[in-house]
This record gives sequence, structure tokens and C-alpha cells, in this order.
Amino acid sequence: MKRLTLSLLSLVALALSATAQESTTNSKTAADNTGRNERDRSGESKTSGDQSESSEDIKTTAAIRRAVVGDGSLSMTAKNVKIITANGIVTLRGPVNSAAEKTKIAELAKKNAGKAKIENQLDVKAAK
Repeated sequence: MKRLTLSLLSLVALALSATAQESTTNSKTAADNTGRNERDRSGESKTSGDQSESSEDIKTTAAIRRAVVGDGSLSMTAKNVKIITANGIVTLRGPVNSAAEKTKIAELAKKNAGKAKIENQLDVKAAK
């Protein structure tokens, strides 16, 4: 019984400290991507809603996505970029952690896009 009580108290203390640390971290850097959201709403930038429904464009997007997700050298941020194919044009958008990741994703897209043209609009995150 004492072990169970001690275990439960330890878990509660751990959970509370994790919660406190998370709230401290979140209060230090408030996310503000209003400018990017306005850019996407303007209609000038490609968004996931612009993905074509043609089977060829969907296959192209899927092939590039598989290649990006399957590459172990890329960060999770890089694996989450937008890949939008419409009318044979592949648009790559979103943040990546380095110029090397930007180049790697462009190479993977080119390799898997067939005859599609690649528009690389990936943004390298600024170092903190």
C-alpha cells in the first residue's frame, strides 16, 4: 500500500512539474503567424485547397510525400511542408530548419515529380 501511494504521489508531482514547465515555455514565446495567415488568405499563394483532383496530380503529390516522409535525414518540420500539385506544377511551401533541408526536399520532389515543374517556395527558419 505504501509503495502504491508513493508511486501515485510521484506521478502527480511529475505531471505537475511538466505542466508548469510547459506553461512557462509557452508564455515566453507567443506564436504570431498573422502575417503568414493573411498571405494565405489573399489567394496569391497556393494552399492545400488548391490541390488538383486529377489522378496524375494526386499520384505526383503522393510520390513526393512518400519520399519526403521516408527520408530519415529530414526534421519533422521539413516532413510537414505543403506539397501542392495542380495542372502539372508542384508547389512546395512551408518552413524548414536549414538550407540543406530545402535543397533535399527540392531534389526529392524533382526526382519523384516526373515531368511536373517544381516551384520551391520553402522558407528556411531564422536561427534562434
